[in-house]
Amino acid sequence: MQSTKLRAIILSSIFAAITAILAQIEIPLPLVPISGQTLAVGLTATIIGSRLGAVAMVCYMMLGAIGLPVFAGFGGGPQVIVGPTGGYIIGFIFAAFVTGKILEKTTFNIAMAMVANTVGMIITLAFGMVQLKFVADLSWSAALVGGVYPFLVVGLIKAFLASWIGIIVRRRLQQANLLKISTNEQEQAA
Repeated sequence: MQSTKLRAIILSSIFAAITAILAQIEIPLPLVPISGQTLAVGLTATIIGSRLGAVAMVCYMMLGAIGLPVFAGFGGGPQVIVGPTGGYIIGFIFAAFVTGKILEKTTFNIAMAMVANTVGMIITLAFGMVQLKFVADLSWSAALVGGVYPFLVVGLIKAFLASWIGIIVRRRLQQANLLKISTNEQEQAA
């Protein structure tokens, strides 16, 4: 029991750190930059699932909220969470949970992971757009143009990468007995 809890804490911490590292890969845009954060969210959910994935994203958000420079562009502090891009960060928690849950309820393969990661991308963009609209005092169409459209193609590429890499890494971790095989996956293998 202790070992299971410790493993969960370690996995969540590792994926919060991976998110912080990938967040620094950034392409600046006028309102919201393209960053590696959403790739990290997809990888996290695909590899460690809904519950731990959401915990990892809460940890990531809290690290940034207390001022550590873990957000895109080495940003940090509560002003980022309540600022124009904060909705995306809040959306990461829900995106990780839903992405992981879809995979847990269906099957951990690349095709299903692509569906799950695409849904996660939509969740992140929706949260981001809503906060961008209100914080930046934009119209809904301006928030859509500035906060969603520029990220659709890149988001689909990141969803594919998260699916492909995530499923491979998940299987390798399971083969090494570092990640538990879910009941659903055991039933599929039988």
